[in-house]
Amino acid sequence: MPTPLRALTTTAAAGAAAAAAGFGYAAREARSFRLHRAFVPVLPPGARPLRVLHLSDLHLVPRQAAKREFVRSLDALEPDLVVTTGDNLAALDAVPAVLETYAGLLRRPGVFVLGSNDYWAPRPRNWSAYLWRRQGPSEVKAPRLPTEDLVRGFREAGWVDLDNARARLDVGGVSLDLVGVDDPHLRYDRYPSRAGHDATGTDLLLGVAHAPYRRTLDAMTAEGAALVLAGHTHGGQLCLPGYGALVTNCDLPRDKAAGLSRWATGSRESWLHVSGGLGTSPYSPFRFACPPSATLLELVPRR
Repeated sequence: MPTPLRALTTTAAAGAAAAAAGFGYAAREARSFRLHRAFVPVLPPGARPLRVLHLSDLHLVPRQAAKREFVRSLDALEPDLVVTTGDNLAALDAVPAVLETYAGLLRRPGVFVLGSNDYWAPRPRNWSAYLWRRQGPSEVKAPRLPTEDLVRGFREAGWVDLDNARARLDVGGVSLDLVGVDDPHLRYDRYPSRAGHDATGTDLLLGVAHAPYRRTLDAMTAEGAALVLAGHTHGGQLCLPGYGALVTNCDLPRDKAAGLSRWATGSRESWLHVSGGLGTSPYSPFRFACPPSATLLELVPRR
């Protein structure tokens, strides 16, 4: 019969081995990139389908070759519109790598908003705070990222900046009215006024934000957005089979942490797509039961 000390030592060793195996799996999953597809019935009857590529939360460090190659490959999908919902950067020197990674997609029509990790560099911290914090930081203490260089690169390529802004685009024979906000997680969002913005004759209103806080989704849905795109949640990043996301890192309900769902406020409803995202903080490079992903949304006529 083993002594109590030997039994304790054996149990501890088995627990450590299981933990190491679990972290190893979660680290591999964080590099297991997926493409999802979904149909969204939001266009007027008779309109031709519109292919929208939704990317989010790249969190790029220049050395991440597999992630960069996956994003480059998405240009072969020939999307009509590219939408990126922020958190592109994870290092002070990442802007050139981000722009090179997006190079093919930057030649296509695109719109973007920024997330917290387009403004502030990630930093080491207690990862467990992610499990209980629901609101963004009241004060950011981190190195400032070269945000202006990123925005300049996107704009010079022709992508439209929707941070607290509105725009109108004609893409693939569809006329889009767009409204976006700067990052709600950092409380940078200022919902843009409709004054002076002519949406006459557009086919649908599309809302874009980084973090899907209720106040943002409610405002866009109340205005009549047919579809709202957001990121930020990483799909929960840590999920349990049969339970789903543990948290969303905002006040979004857990069952809407990733994918396509419906959002209602008052008597109005919109489609909501939350991207599972393509990255993680370099200080917590793990995912469990929610692989990194991009989504090709095919907008089709309403029935």
